Amino acid sequence: MRFLDEITLQDEFVRLEPLGRQHADDLRRAAATLSHAWYTSVPSGDEVPAEIERRLALRDAGGMNPFAVRRLQTGEVVGMTTFCNIDQPMRRVEIGHTWIGTAAQRTEVNAAMKRLMLAHAFDTCDAIAVSLLTHFHNRQSRAAIERLGAKLDGILRNHRIMSDGSLRDTVVYSILPHEWPAVRNGLDARLARA
Repeated sequence: MRFLDEITLQDEFVRLEPLGRQHADDLRRAAATLSHAWYTSVPSGDEVPAEIERRLALRDAGGMNPFAVRRLQTGEVVGMTTFCNIDQPMRRVEIGHTWIGTAAQRTEVNAAMKRLMLAHAFDTCDAIAVSLLTHFHNRQSRAAIERLGAKLDGILRNHRIMSDGSLRDTVVYSILPHEWPAVRNGLDARLARA
């Protein structure tokens, strides 16, 4: 199976559905709950339809496999995530462009979502590396990635120009196949407490 193949991933907590225009209303509501820090690129509620279109265009171009994140406890779509920077021949992928609404933060949602995506990448797609990138100043995201058990690869300085013209230093983490069992055990333990 390829990272770009359209698939639905589900456990008892979340369902990752192929992103579509039908998710716009729920995603607008979820995005409207977020404070938009200068170092993130989370869309505002009004920007959600354009963000869906952008992600669908990247999917069609072969560069991204976007998902809507449905929290099964409430039935609501609470955010988005993707497989991106896909290098199928090298069996490398990034999990990124992820955000979830305030009500789903610090719940089982992020751990369940990452558990499903990492299992798909390593167990189904035979990934040799899964990367997770974030802005240097996004301490909340960095802490969440580190809690997963991902290892710090380094910092790409002046990696991107942000929409406001500021320069982004990108912190790069990865998980390798031999690390996946320990990461999986950690996620399973967190989800068992949920």
